[in-house]
Amino acid sequence: MLRPSNKRLLMSFVFVGWLGGLALFSSPLFAANDPSGASTGMISDVTAATAGQPTLEEIGAQVGHNKISINIMWTLITGFLVMFMQAGFALVETGLCQHKNANHTMAMNMMIYPIGMLGFWICGFALMFGGLGSTPTLGAGGAALDHEVVIHLFGKDFGLFGTKGFFLAGSSYDVAIYTLFLFQMVFMDTTATIPTGAMAERWKTSAFVVYGFFISMFVYPLFGNWVWGGGWLSQLGKNFGLGHGHVDFAGSSVVHMVGGVCALAGAMVIGPRAGKFNKDGSANAIPAHNLVYAVLGTFILAFGWFGFNPGSTLAGTDLRMAVVATNTMLAGTGGCLVAYFYMWMRFGKPDTSMACNGMLAGLVAITAPCAFVDSMSSVIIGCIAGWLVVESVFLFERLGIDDPVGAISVHGVNGAWGCLSVGIFADGAYGDGWNGVSGTVKGILHGDPGQFFAQAVGVGTCAVFVFAASFIFFKVQNAIQGLRVPATVERDGLDIPEMGAYAYYDEITSLPQK
Repeated sequence: MLRPSNKRLLMSFVFVGWLGGLALFSSPLFAANDPSGASTGMISDVTAATAGQPTLEEIGAQVGHNKISINIMWTLITGFLVMFMQAGFALVETGLCQHKNANHTMAMNMMIYPIGMLGFWICGFALMFGGLGSTPTLGAGGAALDHEVVIHLFGKDFGLFGTKGFFLAGSSYDVAIYTLFLFQMVFMDTTATIPTGAMAERWKTSAFVVYGFFISMFVYPLFGNWVWGGGWLSQLGKNFGLGHGHVDFAGSSVVHMVGGVCALAGAMVIGPRAGKFNKDGSANAIPAHNLVYAVLGTFILAFGWFGFNPGSTLAGTDLRMAVVATNTMLAGTGGCLVAYFYMWMRFGKPDTSMACNGMLAGLVAITAPCAFVDSMSSVIIGCIAGWLVVESVFLFERLGIDDPVGAISVHGVNGAWGCLSVGIFADGAYGDGWNGVSGTVKGILHGDPGQFFAQAVGVGTCAVFVFAASFIFFKVQNAIQGLRVPATVERDGLDIPEMGAYAYYDEITSLPQK
């Protein structure tokens, strides 16, 4: 215990020390601080042979380097956002399924990420972008990705797939190409995870693993090449005068419709869950086990979509990203509200799971047109998507197709709608030179019916090619390997037989005790 005199002495030392520190930090030694940032980043920071005296060429080089740096950093950050969408998919799909399969459904959503990445790295990226040429916003030269396999018909060139970039080796060892790979890989992963929802609760793990390589190495890259890699669908404008060719800004067809159509083929081959349909064909509801997961996952996906769509500029210097982001948000809310109130009107109660799917449907639909339309069109596109997803879910049930989470309707049906909407609502404010065609992108309402036909050709091609390839693959796989778990496993739950552990501890404690 200090005596009063010692306390006064200690307080005096503290006060003197405080005054000394205040004087020190107020001295000229710290006068160079720049709390506003106005004096940080001056001519002395430009890399130059003579410090502080850069030449015009040195300034130009610095400006060019900074522009590409901004674009690369923007693309990487938005790629990270898209990667986080995988958590959203896992929560939505698991929440909408039964608790006895939660571990299995979560595991599929987790494992499609490394499986898909490896397949895309091996050959998927090369097939999709090996003939792309240059990526000007990211700074890659054309020689690194410059070989497209082309066939010649009707005096025109039809690009089919690329042949450079396998294993990201050789000339692909480039900062811009690595950036493009990361961004496009997480897009592919979104496609690959869609069938895990439509085929959940009865899909054998070993069969799922083989599928993961199939879609990441072949199906997704081939259609992706035709639209984004310089392939034949992108050239419908140059070759046949159909608008700007098939235009898909961020993946309504390339990502979502491919995944949705593949999910449809898989769900048809694997068959419905036990107890889903009665003998007369009527459907029984199999309730979601955790709507909290579904809502949280939906918001994670909506957040990630701000990487999905604005990131597809591949350029942090493209200010159109502000329009893209706002349109994305508006369409998602339109879809959510329509699905919510439409279910309320039909059944007397709103439905949380359908509201989630409505929001996702609106986001899927706006993914293709987000850069080419205004806010009013975005809301209309999203609202139509919200109605479509409800009607589509019930349509597939009437057809005897069991999709536990509505993935076919959300991604397949509304992926098609999103692409067609480009050909209707594109207003000519953006897209000059898109796919090598001069002028901006316009739909029917703004004077270019050719754009709608290009969109329809792309949607039709996606439906036919992806469904045929996927249906044949699943049929062959089912004959050789088998797609479905035994009936007893499906009845008791896939978690223990397929994964060796329950998702929830209370399942263990609820078992009969010896």
